[in-house]
Amino acid sequence: MIRPERYAFVISYFQEHVPEAETELLYNNPYQLLVAVILSAQCTDKRVNLTTPSIFAQYPDVASMSKAEFDKLFPLIKSISYPNNKTRHLIGMAGKVMEEFGGKVPMTVDELVKLPGVGRKTANVITSVIDRQPNMAVDTHVFRVSKRIGLVPQTASTPLAVEKILVKNIPEALVHKAHHWLILHGRYTCLARSPKCADCGLKPACRYYQQKKR
Repeated sequence: MIRPERYAFVISYFQEHVPEAETELLYNNPYQLLVAVILSAQCTDKRVNLTTPSIFAQYPDVASMSKAEFDKLFPLIKSISYPNNKTRHLIGMAGKVMEEFGGKVPMTVDELVKLPGVGRKTANVITSVIDRQPNMAVDTHVFRVSKRIGLVPQTASTPLAVEKILVKNIPEALVHKAHHWLILHGRYTCLARSPKCADCGLKPACRYYQQKKR
């Protein structure tokens, strides 16, 4: 199967079977999503969702977070990975949003990556989820699944390289949704160590599966 056919098959499958894919992080506004995504780095969404309610109860908006004291915020996120750095990032992020963006979370990748704790992946998540911009956040699941299926070549060795190939080959209107398709597929079916190939509807288009059964 050539690559355009593979993309067509994968997109068609997900449109039929997972038409409403979305983030599993719980949030009510851009500020809450930004906090959740910063916390989610190298941490599960489930753990983040257990943690954020107490954070948002005490720091319901950017203004209150910008005034947070380290010793009071840290206990709320100490169960999250890298709590020291993330505590500093949240306070620094909120301070910069207040100082440079009038208290409103910016909605471009270039602006978002200026915030403490926000890299390109996080910026892509925020803009694609909130604003449905055609940005592809490449986390470990997207990186693994896209290469395993054969959507990108094995020579694509960086998240940015994978991102550019996926965005180029997925219809612009579906990029924001395809991000979640690939993440959820990697999280629940195309597992890192033991992919559940028997349960996977992408087998006809999957390069890994086709090579494995030879």
